Amino acid sequence: MSSRFRKNRFVGLVGFGGCLVIALLLVATNASGGHAERTFRVCSDPNNLPFSNKRLQGFENRIADLIAKDLNEKVEYTWWAQRRGFIRNTLKADSCDVIMGVPTGMDMVLKTAPYYRSTYVFVTRRDNPLDIRSFDDEALKRVRIGVQLIGDDGQNTPPAHALSNRGIIQNVKGYTVYGDYSTNSPPSRIIDAVARGEIDVAVAWGPMAGYWASRSPVPLKLVPVQPQIDVPFLPFVFDIAVGVRRGDSTFRASLDSVLLRRRPEIQRILDDYSIPRVSTVTRRRSS
Repeated sequence: MSSRFRKNRFVGLVGFGGCLVIALLLVATNASGGHAERTFRVCSDPNNLPFSNKRLQGFENRIADLIAKDLNEKVEYTWWAQRRGFIRNTLKADSCDVIMGVPTGMDMVLKTAPYYRSTYVFVTRRDNPLDIRSFDDEALKRVRIGVQLIGDDGQNTPPAHALSNRGIIQNVKGYTVYGDYSTNSPPSRIIDAVARGEIDVAVAWGPMAGYWASRSPVPLKLVPVQPQIDVPFLPFVFDIAVGVRRGDSTFRASLDSVLLRRRPEIQRILDDYSIPRVSTVTRRRSS
């Protein structure tokens, strides 16, 4: 029996060495004809729109709810900021069982088949004559550029590497994905910077950029970056899947079935949040 179902039935009731309590609980449950409600335990960030938040306003919240209903389960969240140690303190700590959005290339978890594919995008104001579509555009050498940084140490994202590889450094400003966590959805700050004219163009992850650009009081334009894979190997397009604990292949298979069955509803949810997608999601899966 996987830890997912073991934990779902007895969470909060027993600790280590509680086998006798478990046995007595099973006897009592069977004798009464009742059963404990199974839960769909999600590891999630409490302040990271459009993905998730504690008010359950993110598209990952809605997709988790859709999956749980299909499985006849109730959603239960473990909230943890998606910073360094997120997986260690949530999924690996057995406090939850699924992460709703992980790149299929991530090797710390077992992945389902992807349910969408998105890309980094160039974001500019619509009233700005700039029409940047490639990292090789000469305009990038003279405009103010914003890029996202990840990690406590400001680790570079693919766009930052692509610009650096082309010698474009002095006119680039970094916006950390973590940001000030006391504010609402701190990663949105880079899109706000474009709207305010603080920078001329942002190179940002598509789902975040699409959502906040669609809600900007200043009309913004999004263009998928080119190339999709920079040489020698720097990808800007990623398949996104649901992550589960390594070894939990039975659970992964059930989620694959739900994702396939509910694909039309999932795509409508992504549309509601203005999530840009590219090409067709491949059914190939990383194990």
